[in-house]
Amino acid sequence: PASPVFRKAKRGEKRASLPFYNPAKPVKPVDRRDRTVYREAGKSLNHGSEAMNDLRKRLDGLLEALGGAEEPIGVFYSDREPALGFAPKPGPAVSAELEQAGAIDFKAVFENFSCVLGNVWMSRKKGLPAWLTAERYGCPGASFHCGFHAPQLEFIARYVSTGAPQAAPGERYLPSPEAVRGYFDALSPRPAPARVCVFKPLSLLEPGEEPEVVVFFARGEVLGGLCQLACFASGDVEAVALPFGAGCASILAWPLRYLEQGRERAVVGGPDPSCRKFLKVDELTFAAPWSLFRKMLDAWPDSFLAHQSWEGPRKKALRSRRTWGEDGTEAARA
Repeated sequence: PASPVFRKAKRGEKRASLPFYNPAKPVKPVDRRDRTVYREAGKSLNHGSEAMNDLRKRLDGLLEALGGAEEPIGVFYSDREPALGFAPKPGPAVSAELEQAGAIDFKAVFENFSCVLGNVWMSRKKGLPAWLTAERYGCPGASFHCGFHAPQLEFIARYVSTGAPQAAPGERYLPSPEAVRGYFDALSPRPAPARVCVFKPLSLLEPGEEPEVVVFFARGEVLGGLCQLACFASGDVEAVALPFGAGCASILAWPLRYLEQGRERAVVGGPDPSCRKFLKVDELTFAAPWSLFRKMLDAWPDSFLAHQSWEGPRKKALRSRRTWGEDGTEAARA
């Protein structure tokens, strides 16, 4: 049966304003009571951890200082799927070996296409986790970037560039399949360390769940504050990078790749035209490895965020929230 959250609109009824055409479907129908029970269960578990309570208190202070920024998402791997949340439907197996053997049904692969950023969008809107597995990957790009298969398919190298003859027009994001293969080699996502890749609001983290990457979604002023804070907290003037990549590469694969190279770097993402439909207008992503995120939490009270130099940008951040209908009491006065 169809989930009540995604009930088809009747004639004359206003449709839900989702910024993409194929929303992720919850694996289990979700109603308001389910969401409340899940969030309260998460809170009660977290309240048992003094360290987690301290982290949440400092995070609330940082978000307020930035101008009422949205709660970030933590990304980690687990051997168990969340009890509730959003995940793609199971899809056919994909691998370079199957592709070479002509054994991949690409029509079936893309029939249930579900972008990881789309699932994360639902996580942000509904306050529930999103997750992927090797079977529930949604998109061959996400499967590769999250470490569920490697090497990447030749079809994708052509699709991202000049196109696959008689199959799909190219996206023209890079000039040739060779350039795309160079990107795949440079990124080289590590194999997934556990069965499930989980994207979860930090307030829902349970004891024992520690993100590898923390992802913020922000517009100009807040994004600028995060970038500046990353440099202040690390003392590294190159603490933030904006490399080429798919939306899912920017929020997971690239930060982990930099760590493998001995660089603690945050990554700005969102320029990928294919992922723009899953982000708000003017919004980009900022993904920091857990270690850098903790440094940012420790450092912000001594940084520009607590001083006069941030007053102007913070007012603009509050004004932006008011303009986009996301305002609270303080934003309404900005």
